[in-house]
Amino acid sequence: MRYLSTRGHAARPGFCDILLEGLAPDGGLYLPETYPQISDRLAELRQVWATRGYADLAFEILKLYIDDIPEADLLALCRKTYTRAVYGTDAIVPLRPLEEGVFLQALSNGPTLAFKDMAMQLLGNLFEYELGRRGAELNILGATSGDTGSAAEYAMRGKQGVRVFMTSPHGRMSPFQQAQMFSLLDANIHNIAIEGVFDDCQDIVKAVSNDLDFKRRHKIGTVNSINWARLLAQVVYYFAGYFQATTKDTEQVAFTVPSGNFGNVCAGHVARMMGLPIARLVVATNENDVLDEFFRTGMYRVRTGGDTQETSSPSMDISKASNFERFVFDLLGRDAGLTQQLFKDEINAKGFFDLSAHPAFAQAQAKYGFASGKSTHANRLATIRDTSARFGEVVDTHTADGVKVAREHLLPGVPMLVLETALPIKFAATIEEALGHPPARPPGFEGLEAKPRKVLLMAADAALVKAYIAEHTAA
Repeated sequence: MRYLSTRGHAARPGFCDILLEGLAPDGGLYLPETYPQISDRLAELRQVWATRGYADLAFEILKLYIDDIPEADLLALCRKTYTRAVYGTDAIVPLRPLEEGVFLQALSNGPTLAFKDMAMQLLGNLFEYELGRRGAELNILGATSGDTGSAAEYAMRGKQGVRVFMTSPHGRMSPFQQAQMFSLLDANIHNIAIEGVFDDCQDIVKAVSNDLDFKRRHKIGTVNSINWARLLAQVVYYFAGYFQATTKDTEQVAFTVPSGNFGNVCAGHVARMMGLPIARLVVATNENDVLDEFFRTGMYRVRTGGDTQETSSPSMDISKASNFERFVFDLLGRDAGLTQQLFKDEINAKGFFDLSAHPAFAQAQAKYGFASGKSTHANRLATIRDTSARFGEVVDTHTADGVKVAREHLLPGVPMLVLETALPIKFAATIEEALGHPPARPPGFEGLEAKPRKVLLMAADAALVKAYIAEHTAA
């Protein structure tokens, strides 16, 4: 299996090279040359899920994309990652019925109580394995709007040969999210609070990654979903959700995915391209509705930092969705030249591109199954109250956005799976506003917000971040 850039770079690296590289040298994102097809293997994969569990299902999916790690080693890495000890349940990602035809898929059972753990725990083990094989080191530069940072840091703390430099928007995360990250005092963890919004952090990561000399000299890698390995790990839970919601391989399901950076739902797109019977992929946004606007109108219009609203579902306060480039590349028939024109030239020059008149835009729903919707703070509160009162289920703010939008896109006879993004404790203030009392705090997180912190405040300047990395990676 070889990988190509959405912007047409000539190189065709293997998995382990792009695992450590992140962005392609031309600034594009990596995708496999082809999507392996599993339609005739659904019964076999269902049996793997039923008899051998999530870790072995992950192995069966991942090995289709990874041929430069021996299968025995890859299986061992999957079994090391997806355990009851880490996720608290043998199912790893169990379904919970909510109402007729609607299910929550629990993705927040990992160590940082957010769905990012599903991929990040595997990524940490893959990094350590591959760096060990090469006798190399990696300096991970990331950007987080809330959950990627803590998931990455918990996965990488103590790993041999790995340092983490995580940028986050100053004051834009919940107190719990900030405490999870900033209370880690490990020597290989560096938290950098950026004076700006998440998109400023993401722009810094891309700017550093696009400085190829600096990137190679300082061995820079990424853990954001621009890294294909992270997105690939997320593909697995779409299969696990499908097998739990159906009994026959001819049945279809739908997924609603709270989305800001398009990584989580892009994994669903990949699963669907592989042949998983997904009838509909619903993108749920908050007030920062760049993605909803595109799927309704064909216009992709990036907001400025000043126009990015601060909301009660802060992990989706994103107005420049990195992974969206992967889907548009597929939507345009994998036309790398046009993809580069849109995401590099038109976005930089105009701040938007418009595909409303392009014949491919109609295929976003008809061929690729996408739909979308938007949720506001008032919707969020109402959904949290409703699910608690009617079903005894307290959901976090982002999952509430998903539930609200899912109800607008139900298909008769097709189970709708809403991907849970985090546990409610991470957004306690809004839960208390909705219900009149704070959510339950899981064991082990008592007093988290009062712990000592290690974080550096910095202006939104890639040069300053590069200087800090250089200082802290010097031999």
